[in-house]
Amino acid sequence: MTNAQNPVHATAYWTTEREHGELRSEELPAPGPGEALVRALYSGISKGTEMVVHHGAVPPRVAKEMRAPHQEGQFPGPVKFGYLSVGVVEEGPEDWKGQRVFCLNPHQDRYIVPVGDLTRIPESVPARRAVLTGTVETAVNALWEAGPRLGDRVAVVGAGLVGGMVATLLRTFPLDRLQLVDLDPGRKQLADALEVDFAHPDDALADCDIVFHCSASQEGLERSLQLAGDEGDVIEMSWYANREVTLPLGEDFHARRLSIRASQVGVVARARRHRRTNADRLDLAVSLLADPVFDAFLTGSSPFDELPEVVQGLADGTLEALCHVIEYPQDSSQAASQSTSQDA
Repeated sequence: MTNAQNPVHATAYWTTEREHGELRSEELPAPGPGEALVRALYSGISKGTEMVVHHGAVPPRVAKEMRAPHQEGQFPGPVKFGYLSVGVVEEGPEDWKGQRVFCLNPHQDRYIVPVGDLTRIPESVPARRAVLTGTVETAVNALWEAGPRLGDRVAVVGAGLVGGMVATLLRTFPLDRLQLVDLDPGRKQLADALEVDFAHPDDALADCDIVFHCSASQEGLERSLQLAGDEGDVIEMSWYANREVTLPLGEDFHARRLSIRASQVGVVARARRHRRTNADRLDLAVSLLADPVFDAFLTGSSPFDELPEVVQGLADGTLEALCHVIEYPQDSSQAASQSTSQDA
């Protein structure tokens, strides 16, 4: 029972200063009306954004806009940041108890949030795969932003986690062609798993109706402009943080009347904003994860107590990953129950 005399002890990951993080303990109060106590099962590391936070590279001008929904602290630190958490409700309203849920919450073994911030995970979606919900949501928003049409020619530049997600969703669209473009020939293995055509930037096909840019590089954005057809759209999904980007706007961009449009998951894309809420978008995203193809993005796992070392490994390049999964401790009965749930 959770009360003031017997508080729940929790542990969370904090970025304490630039390029340094640690696990810190805290005590949680009892959940209030409309709140739930969630016990974490898994969390995922969003390599791009979380590495920006780890390096202390969030520009002060947009620090407020880049806050995660349940972030604590301020950039550059100490700050508790993260948004790919999957758990089970231990306490809260009766219709939520025992439910597997996704939450845009930092890396923490137990936490209290309003039930309105929880997304129920369908029985058809394994809990481990559900950590990808937030990234699928980002891809869904980009597709709503771009509005691909029947017979379109599309390129996705950058075969990382976000670019791969966009290509995964697009592979079911009735397009004329779809290419996943990346400098790294090793990314062809991912493209093959997704059953999507792979191309090196030099070999990618031009005259695209839509190009999704996800490489977070100046060179990738330049190539995206070259791949877009006349009056085509480049959907910019990269976040450059405090890096400056220079583009040759006197070439393809101006001469061929191209458009660069930002896609950012903080708000629902304009094309759907009046008819879909953030909760609707998350419900859609988690339902799409019933497809086992998304397991291709889960490229490693580590126990929660190793999280500081894992983040450092991702930051310095000694650990390669698309989405690295963090596993939280469970007792034997909880582990058995979770195994049965995932086998369902």
